[in-house]
Amino acid sequence: MKMGVLRNFNIQNKQQARLGGHRATIFVFAMAALETMAFISNGVSLVTYFYGYMNFSLTKSATALTNFMGTAFLLSLFGGFISDTYFSRFKTCVIFGCLEIVGYVLLAVQAHFKHLRPFPCKDVDLSKTAQCERATSSQEAILFTGLYLVALGTGGIKAALPSLGADQFDETDPKEAASLSSYFNWLMFSITFGAMLGVTFLVWISTNQGWDWSFGVCAIAVALAILFLSMGKSVYRTNIPKGSPLVRILQVFVVAVRNRNLPVPNMAQELHEIYDKEAGRNEILQRTDQFKCLDRAAILRSSQDSPTYSTSGSWKLCTVTQVEETKILVRMLPIILSTVFMNTCLAQLQTFSIQQTTTMDRKIGNFQIPGPSLPVIPLVFMFILLPIYDRLFVPLARKFTGIPTGITQLQRVAVGLVLSAISMAVSGIIETHRKRVAIKHNMVDSPGPLPMSIFWIGIQYAIFGMADMFTIVGLMEFFYGESSLGMKSLSTAISWCSLAFGYYTSTVVVNLVNKVSGGWLANNNLNRDKLEYFYWLLAGVSVVNFGVYLVCASWYRYKKVEVKQEQSGPMDYVEERIDVSVKRSSTP
Repeated sequence: MKMGVLRNFNIQNKQQARLGGHRATIFVFAMAALETMAFISNGVSLVTYFYGYMNFSLTKSATALTNFMGTAFLLSLFGGFISDTYFSRFKTCVIFGCLEIVGYVLLAVQAHFKHLRPFPCKDVDLSKTAQCERATSSQEAILFTGLYLVALGTGGIKAALPSLGADQFDETDPKEAASLSSYFNWLMFSITFGAMLGVTFLVWISTNQGWDWSFGVCAIAVALAILFLSMGKSVYRTNIPKGSPLVRILQVFVVAVRNRNLPVPNMAQELHEIYDKEAGRNEILQRTDQFKCLDRAAILRSSQDSPTYSTSGSWKLCTVTQVEETKILVRMLPIILSTVFMNTCLAQLQTFSIQQTTTMDRKIGNFQIPGPSLPVIPLVFMFILLPIYDRLFVPLARKFTGIPTGITQLQRVAVGLVLSAISMAVSGIIETHRKRVAIKHNMVDSPGPLPMSIFWIGIQYAIFGMADMFTIVGLMEFFYGESSLGMKSLSTAISWCSLAFGYYTSTVVVNLVNKVSGGWLANNNLNRDKLEYFYWLLAGVSVVNFGVYLVCASWYRYKKVEVKQEQSGPMDYVEERIDVSVKRSSTP
């Protein structure tokens, strides 16, 4: 009987070993590229659709775009919650992908039928734009319904898809742990490739064939993405939802408050923990010395309490692992908040910088580059640098630091923040030069292009592209690696929230600067605005923000994991202790 059970266990192990790995992530990369192609093409060009076709003002166009982008990334929290609580990551991607398709179809219908939008005044002289017909409330309702269906769909995919790919590697296996680190770089490579197609191919379609064609192609691209992801279903290592991580976290706070008058034990053995032998692999988080007040949630009131409660937690007693899961989330918050301002800067490049390109010479010979296609410059930089970083820099740095990723994720984010500040300073210098050209040629109020190449703007984009390469990948890897098994999708979603809050902050910053400065950005004519002052202000605040980040990163403590794995049989267990803070500095 025992031999039969052992044989079945070994067969299951071999079947599990055949699942996952690099071949499973190919389908994830395909969906990431196609979905990003659709989403990013709108992220860089919708401001021209709002301004030229829906007749929004320049400020309202920028605000509408940043609100849409911010909501899309913020809704990843909802997608992460759904994935960790109810559906597998695969099902979450499929369901939210279908919602995104519906959104694109609705936008395509509005763009195709002229009576569903106002008569466009994109070619009207700058001095007469106030006379343009405004969009009606019903027209705006159709627009925003389609937009926010897209935001909901892409938010769910952004939460579940990176975690689905990362699940294909076992982070407790040394070989697969190295592959996991590399996975995030290649995921970003796929996203970059899709973004390049979006800002060139799809932007060309919207510029030359019409927005109805562009939105239609976006819907087809997402449908193909779902198809490719479904093709790999048979080789995925799928996660089993472990219940709501938000409920488990709330339980810790409630029980800690109830036990607030109890003394906190000095020994971890005095706190409640359960080793679930029914699970083939169970992650146990070791006690840390931060936020000791939360340890009260794991205090046993009597010796009979321990067997009464399960690993899922309760409203009377929590496990040490559950408490540490909560501590991880609390420790993550300062990190994510200190990276928000970088994405506020990114929002400016997607709004005001795109408007700058409409005033410049976009011709290369007889070919005219669409202004929204300019972000292809930083994307090309990232496309080239990511393989170099993964294949050359990381192995070289690993020899000196002993860290599998070359440098820690927090150090990688720090490099990105520095590059972001430099990019904003360069943006201010280039805008100053652009305005001088307008004044010199007496073209301040002219709608025609200035005698200045669009590639000047490419400089600031290139620097910010490198900043993105370091920061976004670093955050995704950091939040996935530091989170517990039961909240991988939610933690990945938290990394996207930096982008969401950055876009929302952008709207607040623009309005605040306009009010305090007396109208730096109040005109529809960039040649009369003070955009260069705005960029220099962002550069200065970015430097201050970097200092705040250094403090938060130095304070952070990496999680400590104790893993129990079943090795020889159903009743034989060996304990493996893993301290993931080994060979990692406490500074970024």
